[in-house]
Amino acid sequence: MRQMTLQKHKRRRGVILTPQGLNKLQEAKSEAEFKQNFGNRYTLEALSDRTGLSVDTLMKVLKCEAGVDKQTLQCCFSAFNLVLEAGDYCSPEPQMEVVEELDATQLAKNLEPELPGGQVPLDSAFYVERVPAESDCYKTILQPGALIRIKAPKRMGKTSLMARILDRAAMQGYRTVPLSFQLADSEIFQHLDKFLRWFCANIALGVQRPNQLENYWDDIFGSKISCKMYFERYILAETTQPLVLGLDDVDRLFQYPGLADDFFGLLRSWHEEAKNRDIWKRLRLIVAHSTEVYIPLNTNQSPFNVGLPIELHEFNRQQVQDLSRLYGLDWSTQQAEQLMTLVGGYPYLVRLALYHIQRHDLTLEKLLQTSPTSPGIYSDHLQRQLWNLQQHPDLAAAFGQVVESSTSVKIDLIQAFKLQSMGLVHLQGDRARPSCQLYCQYFRDRFNTNL
Repeated sequence: MRQMTLQKHKRRRGVILTPQGLNKLQEAKSEAEFKQNFGNRYTLEALSDRTGLSVDTLMKVLKCEAGVDKQTLQCCFSAFNLVLEAGDYCSPEPQMEVVEELDATQLAKNLEPELPGGQVPLDSAFYVERVPAESDCYKTILQPGALIRIKAPKRMGKTSLMARILDRAAMQGYRTVPLSFQLADSEIFQHLDKFLRWFCANIALGVQRPNQLENYWDDIFGSKISCKMYFERYILAETTQPLVLGLDDVDRLFQYPGLADDFFGLLRSWHEEAKNRDIWKRLRLIVAHSTEVYIPLNTNQSPFNVGLPIELHEFNRQQVQDLSRLYGLDWSTQQAEQLMTLVGGYPYLVRLALYHIQRHDLTLEKLLQTSPTSPGIYSDHLQRQLWNLQQHPDLAAAFGQVVESSTSVKIDLIQAFKLQSMGLVHLQGDRARPSCQLYCQYFRDRFNTNL
């Protein structure tokens, strides 16, 4: 087993509020005392109940003398419907720093490596923030009628980010419902009425309310009006708290243009209703999709040109290097760049490599040699991508042009968007190139043998 080298690490004892952050917190506390506590000041015990923090911890926060962890400050701010921003906290003065000699393995000894796949758990130390995406989303979701749009190829972190937004909303006392359209049977998408009934029933289930579709659905008004009435008179009318819907994999609807046009138009109309009616201000929407919208939607009826747009990008070199340290790997800049040359900065591919290297299943050098081959650690992922292409010969033919060319290639725009959603290509205007060396090497061999 290779011995990790020793490194010096500066370890700060937490963070403290800046004057700006303390003032913001004090103002929000005073306002809450006036509106919710009959003008009486909150005791430390009352603040402890409200924030979930101990009295001793609260005293540290308010005195701004001893550092606490960032999550503690977030709990204080969330208790008063505030979002902790970069200017609200800072590290203690340099004299409060301690310098220790720590073995890189020791830094990660309490972290159990996670096999990548699906959403990164909320309490995971291996989640990589995409500054300022998280803070922008946390702030926006507090706004009445908020709409957040998250776009990125598959396995780039959309669901993980959505889960964190929903979790932050739940901390505010909001009701939250995640819903992936991958859960719907194909036949659900064949008819608008059936789809909207499925949608409403799932939301009611998510807020633990009985199915009351028959009491609100009226054939005279049609499916869209019935769906609106169901939300307005039943789902939203049952509580004064905001409701946050996390709608994942909505690009599955792009395969059904008529249905998509009606449903997305409905979401846009609800977002617009929030500008005029209080009941619709309670509804907050998070919409996640893997590709550009390649179906024609009326500009005034599309939810994809309003709200907060969030586009998740690949990890950069610094993020890859920081993540490697969490896995207990003492990597140089060159080693991080070698991995990125192979797989780009795709979160899933990066994390899978670090997981296996940390477990000593292979070395970085071995990974670089074997990754495009069938027995490599990426074999399941590559075979799944290959199978997806085999189901769509037009996509396979288009991608074949891309990997066979030494320069970027112009291909059909819809095919380009679909390949981008799979993470296989990067787009430069109307031209495509392979997203990483791994895909280029693996699929070039397969295309030479006719897949």
